[in-house]
Amino acid sequence: MAFTRSLFIVVVSTLSLLTGCTRTSPEADFWRWFQRNEAALFDFERNQDGIFDRLAIEMHKVHPGLTFEFGPKQDGQREFVISADGIRAVFPKVESLASNAPALPRWKVIKFRPRRDPADIQYNGVTVKASAVSVGIHQDGEKVGLTVFIPGYSASERQTFGSIAFLFLDQALGEFDVETLVGDVDVQAVVPAESNAIPLNELPRTFDAIVSKR
Repeated sequence: MAFTRSLFIVVVSTLSLLTGCTRTSPEADFWRWFQRNEAALFDFERNQDGIFDRLAIEMHKVHPGLTFEFGPKQDGQREFVISADGIRAVFPKVESLASNAPALPRWKVIKFRPRRDPADIQYNGVTVKASAVSVGIHQDGEKVGLTVFIPGYSASERQTFGSIAFLFLDQALGEFDVETLVGDVDVQAVVPAESNAIPLNELPRTFDAIVSKR
């Protein structure tokens, strides 16, 4: 008797039912793990390094570019931020993982790093106060170009200061808007006299006003 494709499908389906084998997605696997470890995650401060290391391993099973942030406990809940770490190609995985989240009464699952009040940043041995940072705005085609003025900027540490600039922009504008609406980003030390630069904490309002007119 010929072993046809339809017979093969029936046999495989029957075996799956008998053995209880079902295919699951990486996203579903992650959330099952999250629910099993929900108590430890909610109180991660008791073993922060261990919990964060394990959480990163589980997220990287979904995609190696995913990362996360936790918010403080507020009214019996925490924020769990799923981030692409500013990598546009990873955005679909953020969307997919967040959309598959089950009901979690103690958690607010948030896609992408949200806007927050700018805070001082210490990165790679360099500390920059948010109050010292200003931002210039210019047209960059269909997007908004930004120049971030950071006192103490050094070309020899260009990569470090560039990372700091994007961390500040993520705080002020949120990860999604930075990657989808912002074009060229430059970093400089001194604000030119003729510059239209504004304090970092005023950037969200000015940026939104520019975007809304398009």
